[in-house]
Amino acid sequence: MPANTAPHDVAAGPPAEAVAPLIRGIAVLRRLTEAGGTLSPSALERATGLARSTVDRITATLARMGYVRLDGRDVVLTPRVMELGNAYLAALRLPALLDARADALADELDESVSLAVADLDGIRFIHQATRRRAMSVSFRIGDLLPAERTAPGPLFAAGWTGTDWQQWRSRRAEDPEDTTFPAVPLRPLSPADDFEERAEQARRDGWALDDQLIEPGLVAVSVPVRKPGTGRPACVASVVSHTSRHSAANLRTTLLPRLLTAVAAMEADLREAAPPQPGPPPSGLATWTTASKHELGREFVESLARGLTVLTAFGDGRSALTLAEVARATGLARATARRALITYEYLGLVATATDRRTFTLTPRVLDLGFPPLSRTTLPRLAEPHLRALADRLHEPTVLAILAPGTGTSTDAEIQYTAGAEASRVLTVDIAVGARLPAASTSLGRVLLADAGAPLSPALTEVRAQGYALVDQELESGLRSIAVPVRDRTGRAIAALNVSTHPARRTLEDCVHDVLPALHTTADCIQTDLHTASRFTRVPLT
Repeated sequence: MPANTAPHDVAAGPPAEAVAPLIRGIAVLRRLTEAGGTLSPSALERATGLARSTVDRITATLARMGYVRLDGRDVVLTPRVMELGNAYLAALRLPALLDARADALADELDESVSLAVADLDGIRFIHQATRRRAMSVSFRIGDLLPAERTAPGPLFAAGWTGTDWQQWRSRRAEDPEDTTFPAVPLRPLSPADDFEERAEQARRDGWALDDQLIEPGLVAVSVPVRKPGTGRPACVASVVSHTSRHSAANLRTTLLPRLLTAVAAMEADLREAAPPQPGPPPSGLATWTTASKHELGREFVESLARGLTVLTAFGDGRSALTLAEVARATGLARATARRALITYEYLGLVATATDRRTFTLTPRVLDLGFPPLSRTTLPRLAEPHLRALADRLHEPTVLAILAPGTGTSTDAEIQYTAGAEASRVLTVDIAVGARLPAASTSLGRVLLADAGAPLSPALTEVRAQGYALVDQELESGLRSIAVPVRDRTGRAIAALNVSTHPARRTLEDCVHDVLPALHTTADCIQTDLHTASRFTRVPLT
């Protein structure tokens, strides 16, 4: 069975109660994910085999949901789609419980550390703590790898049943080059494969090595993090390096003992974790989809939108839900929720308990847009919003941070990290990377006002009013107004401004006309940032 199909007989076709528009919408999201997040409608038509009119209706629906944006001739995944993968990761709980240990180990060893879970006969990453080097590991959260070409794979396979092994052999026979695993290079064809022996060795040793199985130069050592009371792996922790730093044998002698110590602490964290407290479920989704259908007509595929909302019913403290609980969380009719769950089970995105009463998300939900967006940065995330603001106001706009190493004192500097220009003859020169004195700019004053240092009266006023307005202090003829961009903790990590000339806008215009648009744009950036950073690190530059 190919690794990118569901654990059902897909060739036999979907169940009678499956939702066909939902199946087609999932196919579009998967093809966008495999392509790195961007495809033209015509390319989606070819990749999915769907009619162009169907592709257009699906992408219009996904755009209405905020999961894609239509950028010229392209369909582009947006950070909002990560809420689907976030639902799985929140329900899983492992990243929230273990990522701090993984990050600390990466800092201690100065090597990349990952956490992975089993996904049928593959492994899928749920956390990555990488090193910033010219030569570094490029796997992303959500990437799927064939089990036999990894160090975690033998540890999971040590517990496989005969049926699991037969599925693996079938997939190997059908796809000998691993073409269904876009995250890894094609496999060199070879008649021998010692995976079954390596799985048995991993069962005996309790750890496993990857000695350049994925590609030359890449080595890893892995240890299972076991579920309390079961002895089965909840996930696998790995230290990943390359042969210019460590040989596989050296990983075993030098880094494995420290990895074993970290895994013991992770297992203690799992044993001692308090029961999860359910977070608030989504609300008003059914009402929203109905209103969207009334507004957009046939261009809005209501069954697709309602089906996708079912995935967001899961999350913190909601790892296993009954049909009634899914319907209650989403506001959907039980029959609608049931058909969506049947569809997801067919697609491999949902699993059912042996009693058939409760449903859980599978790691395959991460196929829906998560990997290409898990390495986004704040400038990349902000750029479409900056362009929209510049087009709306016909003024240039900039995103900036406090320049690294300059502190928060009066000699601090800001650094431009993203911007959008306006089509004017007289305009502000925006150069990403440029630095300016923080105290003389609206951007800098917003950031300094939130930095926690003792505040001057001027900065106290900025902090109280939530924006900074600077009139021709840095340069004659330059007037600007800025607002903060805040992370999930409420800390101002960046600032956003609009610049103008006094002949174009008065100070009152800046406050009454520009400021509301700035706040709206900052809110949009923050929404994307908070979604993208829930289980990934979003660099500021």
